[in-house]
Amino acid sequence: MSDKTEPKQTALWENIKVVIQALLLAMVIRTVLFQPFTIPSGSMMPTLLVGDYLFVNKFSYGYSKYSLPFSPNLFSGRIFASEPARGDIVVFRLPSDTSIDYIKRVVGLPGDRIQVTNGVLFINGKPVPKVEDGKFTSDYGQEPGSDIPVYRETMDNGVTYDTLDQSPVSLGDNTREFIVPEGHYFMMGDNRDNSLDSRFTVGFVPAENLIGKASVIFFSLGNDTSFREVWKWPTNMRWDRLFKSVQ
Repeated sequence: MSDKTEPKQTALWENIKVVIQALLLAMVIRTVLFQPFTIPSGSMMPTLLVGDYLFVNKFSYGYSKYSLPFSPNLFSGRIFASEPARGDIVVFRLPSDTSIDYIKRVVGLPGDRIQVTNGVLFINGKPVPKVEDGKFTSDYGQEPGSDIPVYRETMDNGVTYDTLDQSPVSLGDNTREFIVPEGHYFMMGDNRDNSLDSRFTVGFVPAENLIGKASVIFFSLGNDTSFREVWKWPTNMRWDRLFKSVQ
């Protein structure tokens, strides 16, 4: 009897070890390399859409305690740190509630002066060039709608991207001048009239709160389709967005 039981126990233990190794490998990849992230709102339209699933490159800016599962207070600041570039799309922890992840575009680096005047972004007193770039229609049921004006902005480092400007007189179209403190960043959503960002209660984002740089879209479902609704995938998959680089 024991001769027959031992091979079964050995096989079971081998299977358990494989599962444990796979879980450890997945944890290492998620902690050190790439973390999946889902776009939950329209604040980054038209660049990122509700239903986009993307990978965040966690070694782009080094590591902080927020890079680790459960954010253990093992160290402060960042290790292997490097500074994001103006125009990067970044996932970060909300300063007022570090249990919440946000995703926005970096528009202000430490020491920058940031202001929006009549819908035009000014960095250090210079307007960021803004030209009309067509219309945008969303397949997201809540907002922003159809035929929304699109404007392409180009920063002084050559980074160029589309923004939405639904209303020329929204609350965020005219702001005071913000001076970005040392060790902090100023974030804005590309959907300028529908983004809770550094112009409002988000405020300046400490370097420690950065999780990583948005890298690539690996999956995307439109028309408010839940990931669990597998039967809707064929008709609601945004095939043209699969493995699309995030810029």
